[in-house]
Amino acid sequence: MARIGKGVAKHAPQFLEGDPSTGYLPGRKWPVVRYGLISLLASAILVFAIEWIVRGDFYGTVGFFLQPFKPGWTTIIVFALVLVGLDAVLGRSHQSLMIVAPLTLALAFVGHQKSHYLGDPLYPTDFLYSRQIMSLMPLLVRERPMTAMAIAIGIVGGLSLLVYGWRQWRRRVPILSRKGRLARLTLTVPLLAFFVSIMDYATFSWTRDRLQIIPIMWDQKENYASNGFALAFALNVPMAHVSAPAGYSDKAIAAIDRPGVTASVPADKPDIIIVMSESFWDPTKLPGVTITPDPIPNVRALRSGYMFSPEFGGMTANIEFEALTGFSNAFLPAGSIPYQQYVRSPTPSLATFLKSEGYRARAIHPGTNWFWNRGAVYADFGFNDFRSEETLPPMQKRGPLASDAAMTDEIIREADASEDPVFFFAVSLQNHGPYEPYRYYNPTHKVQAPISTWARESLLSYTEGSADADRGLERLIEWARKRERPTVVAFFGDHLPPLGPVYVETGFMKDNVAPRKEPADQMLEHHQTPLIIWSNRTGPAEDMGAVSPAFLPYHILTTAGITHPYYTGFLGVLRERYRVVDRNLLLTPAGEATPDWARQKKIDPAINDFRLLQYDMMFGKRRAAPDFFPETINRLVAHTS
Repeated sequence: MARIGKGVAKHAPQFLEGDPSTGYLPGRKWPVVRYGLISLLASAILVFAIEWIVRGDFYGTVGFFLQPFKPGWTTIIVFALVLVGLDAVLGRSHQSLMIVAPLTLALAFVGHQKSHYLGDPLYPTDFLYSRQIMSLMPLLVRERPMTAMAIAIGIVGGLSLLVYGWRQWRRRVPILSRKGRLARLTLTVPLLAFFVSIMDYATFSWTRDRLQIIPIMWDQKENYASNGFALAFALNVPMAHVSAPAGYSDKAIAAIDRPGVTASVPADKPDIIIVMSESFWDPTKLPGVTITPDPIPNVRALRSGYMFSPEFGGMTANIEFEALTGFSNAFLPAGSIPYQQYVRSPTPSLATFLKSEGYRARAIHPGTNWFWNRGAVYADFGFNDFRSEETLPPMQKRGPLASDAAMTDEIIREADASEDPVFFFAVSLQNHGPYEPYRYYNPTHKVQAPISTWARESLLSYTEGSADADRGLERLIEWARKRERPTVVAFFGDHLPPLGPVYVETGFMKDNVAPRKEPADQMLEHHQTPLIIWSNRTGPAEDMGAVSPAFLPYHILTTAGITHPYYTGFLGVLRERYRVVDRNLLLTPAGEATPDWARQKKIDPAINDFRLLQYDMMFGKRRAAPDFFPETINRLVAHTS
């Protein structure tokens, strides 16, 4: 009988009679204190693991927690509150770890990988383009099949263990009483709600300041290093909201100088063709590397200057945004993606203006139309149509992706078939990374460099793609030379390629990616790609230097003999003062650099006017439209996507 009673007691645990709110077994001393200490310990271990994964540096992680004025300990308390509150929801002690730990550790791993390959930390807005990441998985698997297999096995194994542990926990751990759950919620909900209320970086919080949580939104790398992954990630949640610049008002917009330039086009309207070539760059700039023959002879002969990319190794849509609108990412939250977050209604662009002047505005990209939300964005930009993988004829591939030659053929075919003047914006795909070795079975170049075989073959794959892009430009120029209709061709790379270890092994950079903040000469070296602006009437534009993509509309329209109040008027005046407007750098035509300009107490009024105009047209009342974007008046019709 005693054995039966003992067995029953073992399989049917009872709540502590003296304290039914805890849900702990009889005989356990200090159940509330024990539960609290275990929750704090679990939280501390989890937060430490998250920081270790993200930083990839054990001693650096230890140092983060040893500094009393860093918010690591605040993070531990917040995580403990989350665990306690979620326990109340789930109904069993410490079961919340089975949700919080896998989720946060997975985010930490993704954050580390993003920082490693792209140089930026993980932002909440990154999940807006998770579909894009998944679409690139076949390329990643092809490049590193064993790594992909290990990750897949790890995911399956981890999920299996999680399911098994979940079932075992629910069998062995008693259910919390209603009083116990209510007590936990009473403690955690108000505290967590208060914590959430102080995390808006745009407003000052005395409590947040005392906790040493300092939003460093202008330098996200330092933001994550100083505040830790979890708190910095939380600080970036309000990123989708763009606050009005200081001083924004109808009066401030009215005070901006009007350049006195009207919209005009030549009687013989020139076709305008812009080719943004994926990751196009000059690989011969790598130290100690010899490539034969020259992979980009045509670009080298025609080069007008350089395009200063605000990104490195990715984020193509942000370069596109500047090149088409003449606006700047410098005035938007760090890590934001305008195509995903802010372009939600008709937005003035080159397409809007040129279409109003009788042009057929067309966009071409041999990838999918949903990538970077291009289908909806191009409609809001005013393009007549967007030809993508879904609507283009079958395009010949070179390697795994649609070739630059096929895209060039399509541009020429459509331009020749159009009676109206055309504005083409084409985004290539062939030379998209990753650059797995032996991508092309018939390479036409040789790479000599004192680097590993893998890095050398990866560089050869990239070089072949760059050479194909150069040949595509050659064909486009030769075609345009023979045309009677005036034709302007612009060609540039969106950013440096994500070559990763190639940069480190050749000594071009210390890490796989360029830092966001570095001396001006290094920023130029790590962010500028070749730029060609050429006309079949006047030849290539010359001596442009390095220019931000926001200034490309000015240079392209000027070469075409077209004027516009904003694109050639306002931007033309601004171009006399600055040729690069970047989040971390201003650069004058004479090469004088102003780093960290956004943190200075006094900002150049010309830059402030630029910021005010952009905010007004993207988020504000559009008071500037009649004077700067007259083509948008009474013509804005929202798309239905």
